[in-house]
This record gives sequence, structure tokens and C-alpha cells, in this order.
Amino acid sequence: MAEQQPPLRVRQPRVFRERNDVLNELSDNELIKRYRLDREGIIFVTDLVRPVLLRPTVANKALTPEQKVIITLRYVATGKMQLCNGDDLGVSQQTVSRVISETLDALCAQPIFKRFIKFPPIQQLQQKKEQFREVAGFPEVVGAIDGTHIRIVKLSEFEVEYVNRKRYHSINVQVVFDAKYNIIDLEARWPGSVHDSRILNESGLKRMFETGAVPAGCHLLGDSGDGCKTWLLTPYLRPQPGYQSNYNRANKKTRSVVEMGIGQWKRRFHVLHSEIRLTPPAKVCKIIFVCAVLHNICKDRNIQLLLEDDPGHDQPPAEDNIQMAANDDDDDQVEPPLAGYQARDGLPYREEFARLHFQ
Repeated sequence: MAEQQPPLRVRQPRVFRERNDVLNELSDNELIKRYRLDREGIIFVTDLVRPVLLRPTVANKALTPEQKVIITLRYVATGKMQLCNGDDLGVSQQTVSRVISETLDALCAQPIFKRFIKFPPIQQLQQKKEQFREVAGFPEVVGAIDGTHIRIVKLSEFEVEYVNRKRYHSINVQVVFDAKYNIIDLEARWPGSVHDSRILNESGLKRMFETGAVPAGCHLLGDSGDGCKTWLLTPYLRPQPGYQSNYNRANKKTRSVVEMGIGQWKRRFHVLHSEIRLTPPAKVCKIIFVCAVLHNICKDRNIQLLLEDDPGHDQPPAEDNIQMAANDDDDDQVEPPLAGYQARDGLPYREEFARLHFQ
């Protein structure tokens, strides 16, 4: 009797879900709520990275650059990767992960980052000073600086280095805002245990001020943990009545710009507000860079913060969320500056500055 052969297996054709054209089906308000950019803004961002994301084939229903950007925007807007395939784009979770990684790499490329995150050129510094003076009458300020912690998952290597003073794992991010809530400088590469003073001391920002790339007479406003310098004005710890108290009141009100800026940034991109469950930390840093670039693009295009009202995204009201994000790092409990990082000539300089401008 002839041996019976097993039946031939017939390969089933792959079935692709129909992908909705969200750019043309949703209104600008709906797009902003879900992706933080309107239609023109999404196309603008896509054009920045189109050559990198474009694939020369349509085989297997390859995603377009627009669809890749939309998936990535959905992720940084919500912080929940599982929502990124819920927009009827017909992609698997594995594809979502790959697409997000690819798009983040493209968006944080140095030419794009330097285009949108840059310290003001000399010809714009006077305008920056005038904008800050309008806040509370504090003169000669071109930026407000602060640190904020971005929560990450517990790591298997170098775990202790990433535990901050609040006892959770994080990246310690140094950020500078102008008076219009644009990010003009960003350091996002340090583990959470690293002190703010060290980050500033080893930053390119410090070199810019101390080598004269930023002219004398231009100042940043910081908190007491940064250490007072001739270019970084911090509050008096125990102000005396008169010009010192006047200085402190104006400093606090003007420096609220950076607190509100961080609040807007984290509310716009909720991935920064939750635990980022990606490893290694370098991937988290890319997300931070990209969110900074996208924030400034939103500012350039005058795209307002809108409440997210779809069922996949639970947020408190706008004003509560902004305040919550601004207070994430408990600014009332300022770390004292590390020994060796306090510029001694900064203290007499601050005294002379306060006496001159706030007498």
C-alpha cells in the first residue's frame, strides 16, 4: 500500500485592516486633542523627516511617513503605547513599537533639534529682556532655568544612579524657557541622582555664558539650588526688608515662567507625566528631546493646549494639570548647592544688582 502523503497546506493571504485617513476625516480641533498638532502641523513635522521615513515600496501595505508620525504623536500625547493602534490604522503592537522607535530617531536628529531648540542669537536678546521685564519688572533676564525629573522604570544595570532624592527612578532634565514659554536650552542625559548644580556646571549653557558667547548683562533666573553666579540670579535665602525683599518678589514671579512652561510641556505631551516604560535610558532621552522639539513647533504655529476628551486618555482639567506638572519636583524644597559649585563672586554681584534695580 502506498504511503499516504500529508495534505498540502495552502498559504492563506494576509488580511489587512482598512486604515482610516485621520488627516482628512478629523477636524483640526480633534487632531490637536489626539495628536497635539493640527493637519498642517502634522504635515509640517512629517516633511521634516519624510526622506528618512519614506519606503520605496507599497508592498504589504507599508505605512506612509504621515502614518508613522501620527502613531508617534499619539504615543507622546498619551504616554500609552497600546492606544497607538486604536486609531484604525490597522497595525500590530509590534509594528507600533518599531515605528515609534524609527520616528523618534528621525525627529531627534541633530539638524532638527538645533533648528528648534536654540539659545537666542545676540540680535534677539534685547527682545527677550523686554518680554521678561513685562512679567514683574525684573530687568536684564533672557531665560528662566529649572530642573524636572522624568520618571522611568527600574533598571537592571546602574539602578542606584537613577534613584532621585524622592526615591523613584528618573532622568534629571535641565530646561530653560523664554518669557513666551519656548524651550531655548535642554539637557536630558543625566541620571536622577545627579545634582542640578553638577548638570549646570558641566553644560554647554555655562560655557556659553562664561566664555562670552552670551554678552555680559544677560542673565538667567534660577532657584537657590543652582548657586548664584554673575549670570545666574537666584533668590536671597533670608532677604532683608527693602531692596532684597523687592528683588525676591520680582524674582519669584518672573521665574514662575519656567514652572508654567514645564507644566505646559508635560501636559501637552503626557508621556513626560507618567512612567516611561522603555529601556535603555537613552531611548527615554530621545523622547524628551522630541517632546521639546514638538513643543516649540506648537508654539511657533500658535497651537493652543486643548483638553483630551477621548476615552483612552484620563487627565485632570487644564489648569490643574499645568499646576501639577509644574509642582512635580516640589520646588519649595530646594536642594542646597553642592560645595565647589557656588560661584563666590555671584553673591556680591547679586547684592549690587538688587541694590541698583530694586532699591
